[in-house]
Amino acid sequence: MDGEVVYNAPVKEAILYSREGERVRCRVCPRYCLIGEGKRGWCGTRVNKGGRLYTLIYGLVSSMAVSPVEKKPLFHFYPGSKWISMGTYGCNFRCPGCQNWSISFAPPPRRGIFLPPDEVVRIARRYGCLGVSWTYNEPTIWLEYTIDCARAAKEAGLLTHYVTNGYITEEALDLIGPYLDCYRVDIKAFSREAYRRTAHIEDFSPILRAVKRAKERWGMHVECVTNVTPGFNDDRGQLSGIASWIRDELGREVPWHVTRFIPHHLLKDLHPTPVETLEEARDLGMGSGLCHVYIGNVPGHEGENTRCPGCGLKVIERSGFFVRDYRLVEGRCPNCERPLYGRFPREYGRDYTLWEGYEVGIV
Repeated sequence: MDGEVVYNAPVKEAILYSREGERVRCRVCPRYCLIGEGKRGWCGTRVNKGGRLYTLIYGLVSSMAVSPVEKKPLFHFYPGSKWISMGTYGCNFRCPGCQNWSISFAPPPRRGIFLPPDEVVRIARRYGCLGVSWTYNEPTIWLEYTIDCARAAKEAGLLTHYVTNGYITEEALDLIGPYLDCYRVDIKAFSREAYRRTAHIEDFSPILRAVKRAKERWGMHVECVTNVTPGFNDDRGQLSGIASWIRDELGREVPWHVTRFIPHHLLKDLHPTPVETLEEARDLGMGSGLCHVYIGNVPGHEGENTRCPGCGLKVIERSGFFVRDYRLVEGRCPNCERPLYGRFPREYGRDYTLWEGYEVGIV
């Protein structure tokens, strides 16, 4: 165990809020919670004490592991690399099929593991990781800590990324933006009704604005994921809408991952997504003009592989979280020399430590 066990979780003043009389307005996510004295916001991780807003999760780690970048999933951001992956408690969504509901739905405990940012960097280096990934639950609500960690990581020459639902204000995104290399974002649906059922929000347009800003304003590498859930977002209209939006607003080369829903938590009575539905979604995406549409959670499927959009050559072959064959040369197809969207090593297998084994838990 690398962290310090603390019996009172560290409390730090939030960096993004305003006062409205005795209440405070949190400005981290588009819920813009107005919080009374002694009360917490919607995510349960921020509290008003004496007219000041405090985060209850600074440095509080629920989960930490060394894992492959393909697990995020990220397929065009240093394939095969390994990352320190970190999570805390709470979320600004309550998705009924959440795989990590035990931490995402949980309020911050009064005791837990505290890791200062410099310790995170030390652990990443010890395990030969390319960088730090904030994942498992929503990193937006961990804003103060992820900014400090990302600064420390960048100073140490490490890379950084969010695995996020994208529900963040422009103010908050602009604070973390200078220190974030990659933005792996969920586009959970493409209708108000579906987002209302899944995430309990009325308007998902802030998510779309945030991902555009991450790419255009801050130059982050972006990949999008839709967990195709039966009865929620698996209709042709929503899937076509997502594909067209990615093509028109982010660019046809930005990867879209359509992943198989696995029954869990409040949706454990549903069936897993039929593979045929995922294949239809992939066909819709490719038919709309997207260059890279991947099928996830179906190990060994052809839809896991990367092909050159120019000549069709299979340039990266995958099986689950493992890269089985890598043929790109400095990010270009070896056959037609077309560059692929993404960030790739100059020399695969030498620029960073490759993922070669099972996930290693740290805390």
